[in-house]
Amino acid sequence: MHQDMDEGSIRQRKESQNGSTGHNLDEQTKDESAAKATVLQKDVGLLSGICLIVGTMIGSGIFISPKSVLMYTGAVGPCLIVWAACGVLSTLGALCYAELGTMITKSGGEYPYFMEAFGPIVAYLYSWTTVMVLKPSSFAIITLSLAEYASTPFYPGCTPPSVVTKCLAAAAILLITTVNCLSVKLAAFVQNFLTAAKLLIIFVIVVAGIVMLAQGKTESLSNAFEGSSTSFGAIGLAFYNGLWAYDGWNQLNFITEELKNPFRNLPLAIIIGIPLVTVCYVMVNIAYFTVMTPADLLSSPAVAVTFGDRVLYPMSWIVPLFVAFSTFGAANGSCFTAGRLSYVASREGHMVEILSFISLKRYTPAPALIFNGIVAIFYIIPADINTLINYFSFAQWAFYGMAALSLIVMRFTRKHFNRPVKVPIVIPALMVLMSVYLVIAPIIDQPSMLYLYCVIFIFSGLILYFIFIYRKVKWARKITGPITTYLQLMMEVVPPEKID
Repeated sequence: MHQDMDEGSIRQRKESQNGSTGHNLDEQTKDESAAKATVLQKDVGLLSGICLIVGTMIGSGIFISPKSVLMYTGAVGPCLIVWAACGVLSTLGALCYAELGTMITKSGGEYPYFMEAFGPIVAYLYSWTTVMVLKPSSFAIITLSLAEYASTPFYPGCTPPSVVTKCLAAAAILLITTVNCLSVKLAAFVQNFLTAAKLLIIFVIVVAGIVMLAQGKTESLSNAFEGSSTSFGAIGLAFYNGLWAYDGWNQLNFITEELKNPFRNLPLAIIIGIPLVTVCYVMVNIAYFTVMTPADLLSSPAVAVTFGDRVLYPMSWIVPLFVAFSTFGAANGSCFTAGRLSYVASREGHMVEILSFISLKRYTPAPALIFNGIVAIFYIIPADINTLINYFSFAQWAFYGMAALSLIVMRFTRKHFNRPVKVPIVIPALMVLMSVYLVIAPIIDQPSMLYLYCVIFIFSGLILYFIFIYRKVKWARKITGPITTYLQLMMEVVPPEKID
């Protein structure tokens, strides 16, 4: 009964606002009596768009992954080439997403594109894998590296105990989820502030590196290609870890419905943001190699902290502090976009109903954010970061390749669609080939049951699809109905209007 009253009052408010649909994540009303309709507001401008891309891409990767990239390439020269190539690859991938995002202006990342190109089953499998694994595991990986950096200064000369890093990571997840549930304005402010902080620390590291180069410290850079690896799979794994540092270039596609003038701002944010990150990454790596030999870099538990100790002493404490800021910002960005996919998938009937509900008072997708946080905490408990990264990239790159494939498919099946941005068809073709390589190479190089489990998990979603979505069994409604009502009353959340 309470549920019906909530829905009714929300509906009346919406009808008074021209029957607007969706839900407002970005503004809480000043005057509660003249409440706004719960619609997604177009509040994200060009600068905020660039901040979201840069802020989510520059997280923990550049401060942790340089080790893995160097380990798989075996020498400084190929390591720097892989970093630059990853930047070019991310830009090409993001250009494909610019065409998709301006052609189908719906939020939810790849989900609406798969829905249009391949139909509901592929879109469902994507949302199932991303909501259950990719988004929360990404959140978990970022907070684990945040915890590793934050605790390192308290354990000089040794690695922090895993129980400490895991408890810190769980605390970070709870804090970030709470911030995102309380207010979108607060979450956006945190994101912008932390993006500025991370660009500042990268500037400091790069300037210190340039000073070192000017002093003639080029030992590591002189024999740059000595001992480089030639294994097909090892280069694939180097790209994996490099691309993990670049991951986040598709974040704007999760919030397309909230972009002001997406036809202009989506491609512009991509063209400005990603080359900026590429230049930062290559310069930071060169700076690392001015004061560390490859062996030093591989033995360091936290590369940027070691760099700070050698170059910025006695101000070296600023490095772990700012790296923690940077990682916190990336985790915040990841959490910020995670709710959008659950919302869109739930709107199409592909997810549990409660996940598409929004807070009546705060206009945030609280149930989706809380669910994402709980699953992320479960991912923290067992694994170390590198296992998670390889597992994460395997499934993620399969979806990136399918997004590029959907672009090629829709060139033939959806010729009538308006395309404000149109990339040469060779770019998505190259992305498809590259993603096939990135998915297959590590499996050939190091066959592992992990990959098989990943595939089984993805396709196990079909069982749920058949029972709950295709057949729509009645007993499921009887079980989920009371639970949904209870959670709705407890969290004070309401369903958004269906989009026609």
